[in-house]
Amino acid sequence: MRRREVKDIALQRVWRLFELAEEVHQRSPELADRYVDLARRVAMRCRVRLPRPLRRRFCHRCGRFLVPGVNCRVRLTGGGSSHVAVTCLSCGHVHRIPLT
Repeated sequence: MRRREVKDIALQRVWRLFELAEEVHQRSPELADRYVDLARRVAMRCRVRLPRPLRRRFCHRCGRFLVPGVNCRVRLTGGGSSHVAVTCLSCGHVHRIPLT
């Protein structure tokens, strides 16, 4: 297979694993975390960059699948540097997303 085909298949699998993580999170959060871990490994092995919406769905410190209101807190901050602060409630890591 060509390199481009491998990357396309890998990206499809990554998206599917994140969909499965979202579906199964209520019943089994550990399985959702495992799906996220598998998706990240597939992306790293095939050297595919995770799309921005998927990068924001997991904690970069502990690897947990983030669901707002369940295991993460989302806050809007005002002032000079407006951003969205997503705080992982498992490890306390804060991910700041700038508002443009």
